[in-house]
Amino acid sequence: MKTLLSVLTTSALIAGCVTINVYFPAVAAEKAADRIIDEVWGEKPQGTPESDAQTQPQSSLTPDNNMQELAWRLTGDLLSALVSPAHAAADIDISSPAVQQIKASMEARHNQLAPHYSSGAIGLTNNGEIALRDPNAVPLQDRNRVKKLVADENADRQALYKEIAIANGQPDWADDIRATFAKRWISKAAKGWYYQDASGNWQQK
Repeated sequence: MKTLLSVLTTSALIAGCVTINVYFPAVAAEKAADRIIDEVWGEKPQGTPESDAQTQPQSSLTPDNNMQELAWRLTGDLLSALVSPAHAAADIDISSPAVQQIKASMEARHNQLAPHYSSGAIGLTNNGEIALRDPNAVPLQDRNRVKKLVADENADRQALYKEIAIANGQPDWADDIRATFAKRWISKAAKGWYYQDASGNWQQK
């Protein structure tokens, strides 16, 4: 009993000292962005990212009896519960129904947008959206339709970044998600498409 009380007391002290810092997982976010972009633009995904799960270190302590073993198991469970939120940030979840619904909407729209990317009428902005860069490249009778496509696409993109952050339990990540997508949309754009550089100037790939 003394051993059990001693270990549990130590566990409580350790728990009081543990500080959980959840950092934005930039690499995982890029992989998630690439998967969504490939699916929206009709390219085959590059494959499912390998698991980032880490092997938990084995304790070097050998319990002398069942009471000690129980105590150490309780300690391990307590620390795992405290530390797991930090490790959870190693992956970005893009499987929520809200995210999948938005992605499907963007997929359905892409075939209508693609010719205007190629013509230079529409370009990719540096904030993760798109813009009607050259209205004159669109026949007059089609301009209102294209403007609506752009507006609908931007609404979906804004919602996508927000929903990914929410799905991962970190609503404040929305701006980081947007910034990550902004870079990946441009990086994966086809040759000849227009995009904005960091200063907002239009460039052609």
